[in-house]
Amino acid sequence: MSSTVRTDANSKPARTRNIPAEIARSWLLVPATRPEIFDEAADSRADAIVLDIEDAVDPKKKDAARADVIDWLRNGGKAWVRINDVHSDFWAADVAGLRNVPNLLGVMLAKTENAEQVKETYHRLDGKTRVLALVESALGIEEANNIARAEGAFRLAFGSGDFRRDTGMAADREAMAYPRAKLVVASRVGNLPGPIDGPTVGTNHPILREQSAITVSMGMTGKLCLAVDQTTIINEVISPTPTDVAWATDFMDDFKARGGVIRDGSDLPRLGRAEKIMKLAVAYGVQPAI
Repeated sequence: MSSTVRTDANSKPARTRNIPAEIARSWLLVPATRPEIFDEAADSRADAIVLDIEDAVDPKKKDAARADVIDWLRNGGKAWVRINDVHSDFWAADVAGLRNVPNLLGVMLAKTENAEQVKETYHRLDGKTRVLALVESALGIEEANNIARAEGAFRLAFGSGDFRRDTGMAADREAMAYPRAKLVVASRVGNLPGPIDGPTVGTNHPILREQSAITVSMGMTGKLCLAVDQTTIINEVISPTPTDVAWATDFMDDFKARGGVIRDGSDLPRLGRAEKIMKLAVAYGVQPAI
């Protein structure tokens, strides 16, 4: 899976990011070979940034890229880091180098295929750092339930490009329905936040909007992105709409006005939906439609 950020090299102070990682919508992959854009990526509208020392880095440059990431984190930058897979020649050095590094928000473990890989990564880091399992193969998809229940697992993500290469499946909605649904169900089984969908390649914003809507319809609650200008669209589409927030506000007002009394079997599901929408609306700053 390619990792490319198209942005200017001018650095500016990073903004404070307030969206909890449990509900983060846009996950911006940033090549670790370009430390000059780390600050600008952190100052973007991405809910989370992921400094990529896996697919985005040539094997000969892994050590230098890892050192640049660690240096940026030690100097106040905050980010997730995509590390190399357990079977690679670089995983051990990645977890050893990142162990106890300040401002590391968590790691994204590439090519996760079983629960033991998550557990081993978690314990080698420090037994506290969150592990976001990136599932990128047929084996990983079939092991998703166990991965989601692994010690240290924080959230699942879909490496859709590598999954298609592994299986020969097409990129269309129908072909990708099974792996997406599998990750959604596994996340629920493991009591994890909703999974993160794979990225949309290219600069066509209508296609990005369409594919982000598919993400939502499948029950996924985040999406990887490869460019800063993708983040606003992803954030908008994955957030509750102003109409949704208006409905939830009206329902909650009515529910409170009648003393919180359940009238029929449909009230509890609607109450749950309204409470979820209101919580997300507050976190994302979405106002109800007038």
